[in-house]
Amino acid sequence: MQMPRIRPIGPPGRGLVFLVFKWYAAGMEKRNSAVAPRRLLSTGEAATLLGSSRQHVVDLCESGQLPYVRIGKHRRIERDTIDAFLRVPAFRPGLRREQLASLWLHRAVAGRVVQDPATVLDHARANLDQLSREHPSAGSWLDAWRRAVDGGPEEVLQVLTSPADSAVELRQNTPFAGVLDEEERRRVLDAFRHYWAGRGGR
Repeated sequence: MQMPRIRPIGPPGRGLVFLVFKWYAAGMEKRNSAVAPRRLLSTGEAATLLGSSRQHVVDLCESGQLPYVRIGKHRRIERDTIDAFLRVPAFRPGLRREQLASLWLHRAVAGRVVQDPATVLDHARANLDQLSREHPSAGSWLDAWRRAVDGGPEEVLQVLTSPADSAVELRQNTPFAGVLDEEERRRVLDAFRHYWAGRGGR
């Protein structure tokens, strides 16, 4: 059978070489975009992570509190910058009174974790086992806590002290009940009430 002839485009051979290179380059670009980690976020994506509005993120950028770069007309923020911003103690986006009180209690628990991580994490595992038996349908948040506890002290400390929405939600169902005794809980909550009254309940 006679093979069809490939008609070269332009000068002999150059068009075919160009097409092969173009296909190769397009394939490599697609491959690289699939495996390279995405580091830059839009202001909307940053707002989701911070639990705030997009306009608030824009205001933070304009005031110099949140570093960013411009790509064309758009602001882009590094994911590492957002993670670091969430770790700043003064940044507590949109926490209600009871959520902030819970955060104060879990900070006290975090103090116990850094003093005796093995004992505190074993206590949390025992509570998780009991909660699994009592609430078999609550798999999602129980699994999230198990992953954190199995991840070790650093991962647990992040959940205990982060103002991120996911951490706030997890702390509403904590496996660290009993780590603080009643006197310690009372002192923490008294200190929080004093703090809250001093800021006018804002």
